[in-house]
Order: sequence, then C-alpha cells, then structure tokens
Amino acid sequence: QVQPVESGGGAVQAGESLSLSCTVPGSISDFSLMAWYRQAPGNQREPLATITSVGQTNYVDSVKGRFTISKDTARNTVALQMDSLKPEDTAVYYCYIVSFRGSAFWGQGTQVTVSS
Repeated sequence: QVQPVESGGGAVQAGESLSLSCTVPGSISDFSLMAWYRQAPGNQREPLATITSVGQTNYVDSVKGRFTISKDTARNTVALQMDSLKPEDTAVYYCYIVSFRGSAFWGQGTQVTVSS
C-alpha cells in the first residue's frame, strides 16, 4: 500500500522549532502535489502548506512566515520546518501526497505538542 511516512514530531516549548519529514513511497517525481495538514483534538483536519512538483509553495495565514515546506527530490522527502511554535500549534501533523494520476494518500500522522 502506498503511504507516506512522517517523522520528527515531539514535544517542545513555545518559541522553539521543530522539523517534520515525510518519506514519499517510490519516487517523489510521481507526485504532483505534496502537503502538510494538522488536526487538533476536537477540530477538523486543516491544510497548512503545499508544494507542487515544480516547487511552488502555498501557506495558510496562521503559519505563514513561521513554517516552511520544502522537498528533497534525491531523498524523496518533504519537510516542514516549524519555527516560533505556539501552544495552538499542538496537533497531529499529517503528510498528504497526490500522484499525477490523481490518487491521494495520507500518512499515519505524527504528534507535535507545544507547551507554554
């Protein structure tokens, strides 16, 4: 089964940084869109950042300027660098990938906890 695998979650203090990584199955060149989402308890899963196969990025306003999405074609990974973390960033973070054929896949998620 095709499933991206997230890593890098953990517990940090407010103001600190954390970097998440998503290993894409097969070749990252097979995917047109890669994204990071998060879901806090009691909330819907929300998109945070996207990156296309040609490197175009987009961010939701709540993380713009603090989070950076990037991809490494050689390592088949998508990263999310998170700086200036806030307690409200606490959530399970998910990697989401879409192939050029239109198939979409979710990772299993990784927990990020930010304490004040």
